[in-house]
Amino acid sequence: MTVRDETGSLVARLESLRGPLTGYCYRLLGASGEVDDAVQETMLRAFRAIGGYDPKRAALSTWVHRIATNVCLDMLRGAERRALPWDMGPAATGGDLGVPLPPDRWVEPPIGLGPAGADDPAHLAVRHETLRLAFVAALQWLPPRQRAVLVLRDVLGFSAAETAEVVETSVAAANSALQRARATLERHRPRPADPPEPADPAQRDLLRRYVRAFETHDVRGLLDVLADDARSGMPPFPWWLDGPASITAAMSAAMSAGDACAGDRLVPAGVAGGCWTLGQYRPDTDGAMRPFALLVVELRGGRIGDVVTYLGHGDRFAAFGLPALLPDR
Repeated sequence: MTVRDETGSLVARLESLRGPLTGYCYRLLGASGEVDDAVQETMLRAFRAIGGYDPKRAALSTWVHRIATNVCLDMLRGAERRALPWDMGPAATGGDLGVPLPPDRWVEPPIGLGPAGADDPAHLAVRHETLRLAFVAALQWLPPRQRAVLVLRDVLGFSAAETAEVVETSVAAANSALQRARATLERHRPRPADPPEPADPAQRDLLRRYVRAFETHDVRGLLDVLADDARSGMPPFPWWLDGPASITAAMSAAMSAGDACAGDRLVPAGVAGGCWTLGQYRPDTDGAMRPFALLVVELRGGRIGDVVTYLGHGDRFAAFGLPALLPDR
């Protein structure tokens, strides 16, 4: 094989790692809007340095994850911790939404990380759990380098030696960082959730019932589908609701005030990462149904668990397979 052939083969293998790198960078950054930039920068650096890659020193995956780690650590330098609404403070006791927080304070739903195909069930379970919004939010409690070590070891299955090579430290130091990361994550471990199963008729029916209750302002119907520990938040506001009673009371209050999402529609968009997603459309002044918010939904115990409603994410609808305009029924 010629040098050109070898280089071409390495480039092709690099491209095959783009998907795994996307998941890795998303778990580290927690921001879908930054992941594309991180992966692109990683690939550019890798392509420029491919001539100096030595397979005797490190596997290609280890080598490129080292580049991705450095890119992400650079991006995280000086950044505030991203979070979900319930990580920001206590649940709301009234209707005051508070002051909206800037976009860089929120964990964002993943883009380009849909459901996996046929694979080992254990691998799929890990993939679902570690792409959940709640898990990615929990990772943000870790210092960036510990975050990288934990994802490499406990999510991607890198060895201690490979992990040390990626984060450019000794095996002993990497193992110590892993133990500290595991202890911190245990203190912030998210609530359990049902893995999203697009082919499961029970889950599809549950989502249909939730959509129907939302669109028709059916408080009783909403109560029937909510888990006992359901939560609902609405970034960019830190305001969030805890429990079915609070959630349905907010709907009733909004209806009484004449501002109950009248005419809004919800459209399921499938699975992104480890969560169901739906697009919320609102009638514009011309009557057209335009994107209003993106909902990320976790199921728990066969009911609706956590709902995060991202306001102002209409520009991302296309990435989730949602139309820019909703046709009439």
